[in-house]
Amino acid sequence: MFVFADRNSIDTVFRNLISNAIKFTNPGGTVKIKSSPNNKMVKVFVQDNGVGIPKENLSKIFKIEEKISTKGTNDENGTGLGLALCKEFIELNGGKIYVENNTTIGTVFTVELPNVG
Repeated sequence: MFVFADRNSIDTVFRNLISNAIKFTNPGGTVKIKSSPNNKMVKVFVQDNGVGIPKENLSKIFKIEEKISTKGTNDENGTGLGLALCKEFIELNGGKIYVENNTTIGTVFTVELPNVG
């Protein structure tokens, strides 16, 4: 499976998504990365069973002007810019990013990128 994308920007996206999944998952929790290709797009899922995203923040997390920053499970700080930059990088590469969230069972970020193989 191959995608058409700028390697550096996609590396940054997945580093941020995986880092966030770890940051917001309690010790002993799980982070899963899965992929699912079809004819036109490759979907990559970053899933955790962490604390989830508060409902009031869901509509803001991809907006750079909002700067939503939440401390991690070990009190780690963030800038609040990471997910907005992820969205920008994914869209510049012809893709989409979206989130499914449940504050009791965790979060799944889905990235879709053009399939070339």
